[in-house]
Amino acid sequence: MWATDDVTTARLSAGSVTTHDEDKRRVAFLLGRSLAAEGISDDLIATLEEVFSDRPGPAAPRTPWLDELLVRFGFPLRRQPPPPAAPLSDQDAARITDRFRRATQQLMHVVPHRVQMLPTEELRLLIALRDEKPAPGEALSYLRRYALAILAVLDLMGDDE
Repeated sequence: MWATDDVTTARLSAGSVTTHDEDKRRVAFLLGRSLAAEGISDDLIATLEEVFSDRPGPAAPRTPWLDELLVRFGFPLRRQPPPPAAPLSDQDAARITDRFRRATQQLMHVVPHRVQMLPTEELRLLIALRDEKPAPGEALSYLRRYALAILAVLDLMGDDE
């Protein structure tokens, strides 16, 4: 354990920032502003639409004899439940997950430059979803939650036009 006095501490902290360090910070800030000015790619928008699109699974079979009987007596046909969503293939799920993780990394850099107040709760949720590993059968629901979290952050950023 070391003990230092105030004079030594002040001298060490005063000399630790050089003009080279300031240049690095300025360049990092300007690169972040440039990234924020570029906006969100069309690839991300297309991936979000792909996740939210209808993925109809196999339709429930109808019984023609029951339908004929209902029509003969003047009753309406039975209401069919919506078809279940078809599961994503493992390759599609991995591709979309990778795209969302890259988008999360980009949003972490862009959001501070595009909002008035940093949305810490929304960013925390994005990080939690980025680190989550879904079960094989739950890839679609996981990706839809992830997409909703991305859309919430994009909504907070607003339109740049």
